[in-house]
Formats: sequence, structure tokens, C-alpha cells
Amino acid sequence: MIFRRNRPETVKLIDIKGKRYVTEREKLIEAAQNCIREQFASAVNIQSADEARDYLQVLLADYEHEVFTALWLDTKHNVIAHDILFRGTIDAAPVYPREIVKAALSFNAAAVIFAHNHPSGVTEPSPSDIHITKRLKDALALVDIRTLDHLIVGSDITSMSELGML
Repeated sequence: MIFRRNRPETVKLIDIKGKRYVTEREKLIEAAQNCIREQFASAVNIQSADEARDYLQVLLADYEHEVFTALWLDTKHNVIAHDILFRGTIDAAPVYPREIVKAALSFNAAAVIFAHNHPSGVTEPSPSDIHITKRLKDALALVDIRTLDHLIVGSDITSMSELGML
């Protein structure tokens, strides 16, 4: 017997005028993600972990596998790009510092906020999360790119910077 998480295929919505709509769940998620991408694509300035959380929670929370991403920022913390760098399995994603340095240089980034999701929902940083974050921070520091944070997205979001791990 196979057990699967129950995910409805359709979602019922009610607008502010009380009009009812039914749409496919995937279309609703895609529309929300597109709205967030558009909002942050026009030189949005990120000044806090809360602002990064707002952006990344919608983009990463629904994956059923781990993805490791970067928000590449200029010197004034305007978003240059959001880059999904690595895709993994349900409990791990390979991360290669060399590839991240190459990507950072290709965007001419001055700073970065890393993020990845934990499909389990638990957002406590694992020992491997802590280790790779230190390696990435050290590698990027060699080319004068600041690592501002590493966010872990699940049922909530944990900021490694706020925990004093950066």
C-alpha cells in the first residue's frame, strides 16, 4: 500500500468582494511565485532577514526535494538575481563552493543571501548546513563577496545570521 500526502488538486478562493473562484493548486502557487519574482526583480533593496524571508518563503516552501539558492545582491543590497543553484533529494542537496564562486562572479555580486529548504519542515540548521555555510562564506570572502545570511525554509524560516552562525 502506498501512502501519499493528501494534496487537493483544486483550491477555492474568495476575493475581497465575496466572489468565489476555483483554480488548480499548481496554477495558484505558480501565480504567487511569479508575483513575488516580479516584485523583487525591479531593483528591490533587501535590508533585513525579514525582507529576504518574505521573498524566499513563497519560492521555496512547496518543493518536495531540497533546493539550494542564492539571492545575488549589488553593493546597495539590490537584488541582481535569484539563482537556484543545486537540486537534491528529500533530505540533502549537494553544494559545490567552486560553482557558487563562479556564479557570484558571473553576476558581479557584492553580497549574497543563501537559502535552502528542508522538506521535513524542521528548520534547525544541521551540522552539514553549518559546515557548508562556513566554507561558502570563506570562499566568497576571497573574492570580496559578503555572505549576509543563510536562511532555512520549512514550516517556518531560520536565519543562521540571527543565530550568530555567520
